[in-house]
Amino acid sequence: MMSERNIVQKKICMLGTFAVGKTSLVRRFVQSIYSDKYHTTVGVKIDKKLIDMDGTQKMMMMLWDVEGAEQAHELRKSYLRGASGYLLVADGTRKETLYRALEIQTRAQDALGLVPYVFLINKSDLVDEWTIDERELEALVEKGWHVIRTSAKSGVGVEEAFMALARKMMEMPK
Repeated sequence: MMSERNIVQKKICMLGTFAVGKTSLVRRFVQSIYSDKYHTTVGVKIDKKLIDMDGTQKMMMMLWDVEGAEQAHELRKSYLRGASGYLLVADGTRKETLYRALEIQTRAQDALGLVPYVFLINKSDLVDEWTIDERELEALVEKGWHVIRTSAKSGVGVEEAFMALARKMMEMPK
């Protein structure tokens, strides 16, 4: 029987510009649902999900779905405070969201230091419409970024992305 002592709690921020799919990714992961309706996140919306890491360790993921920042300086440090890691999201069909994500990552690193993160290229169900090309993604991988292609709509890569971040956070010293 698993005791409460075996549950670690981690705050995770969902970062990216407007309409890249942060809220949809959280809903897909937490509730296994997808909606075509667009909902602008105002401020921050917090969800949580208990995951089993390896049969001996559970993690309560506190998912902070942070409002989209059009400019990196709009990212509120107060939302980031105390985060153990973050998922940085870009929309594969809108190249400018990649450039915004790069700026947001720099800002997040300045605020949080070297906490784990995973970069998600969302909307892989629309890969034929992507304006971000493979060379750009390969360059990020070469820089040491963990890049995962996701689709909140189909669910592809979503569980993998959250679990990859969870594993990275558990590897970090306490």
